[in-house]
Amino acid sequence: MKLEKMFEMQKALDERIIKEKGLEGQDLLPNTYVALTTELGEFANEGRWFKHWSNDREPRTCVINKKGETAKEYYKNPLLEEYVDCLHFFLSIAITRGWQVELLQLPEEAFADFMKNGFEGGLSGAFLEMQWYLMNSQMYKSEETKKENFRLAWCLFLAFGVAGFGLNFEQIEAAYMDKNAVNHQRQQEGY
Repeated sequence: MKLEKMFEMQKALDERIIKEKGLEGQDLLPNTYVALTTELGEFANEGRWFKHWSNDREPRTCVINKKGETAKEYYKNPLLEEYVDCLHFFLSIAITRGWQVELLQLPEEAFADFMKNGFEGGLSGAFLEMQWYLMNSQMYKSEETKKENFRLAWCLFLAFGVAGFGLNFEQIEAAYMDKNAVNHQRQQEGY
C-alpha cells in the first residue's frame, strides 16, 4: 500500500473540509475518533460475523444492481467500502497527531501469525481489542503510550481486513483512491 500517497491525499481532503466548513483552529480530533468508531461499527455490521442470532452471517462483499448487471459502475463491495471509510479516519488521526511513521511500520510477522493462527478470541475478540487500543490512543496521558496504542490498533485493523476478510493491499488502496475522489465530489456538491 502506498501510504505516503494516501497521507498526502487525506491531508488535502482534510484541509479542504476544514477550510470550506470554516473549522480553522478547532480541535477536531475528538470528532475524528467518534467518526472512526462509528465507521468501525458500520464495518462490523457489513462483516456480520458477530450476529450469532442470525442465519445470515456472511459478510456483505458484493452487491449488484436490480437488473443483475455486474459492470463496474454497478458493482459494490459494502464491506470494503466501510473498511476504507475507517481507513480515512485512521489516516486523519495519524496526520493530526504526527504519527504517520507509526503507520508505515507494519510488522510482517504479525500478519503471518494472524493468517496462520487466526485471532485470539476470534474476530469479535480482535475487534474489541482494536477498539480498546484505539480508545487508549486518545485517553492516556503519556504521548508515547498513546502512540503505541494507536500503532497496535492500526496493526489489528490491517490484520482484520487482510487475515479476517481476505482483503489485499491493492484492493484496499484502489478502494481508498476511489472513495477519496467521492469524498472530494461530495464536498464540491455541498455535502
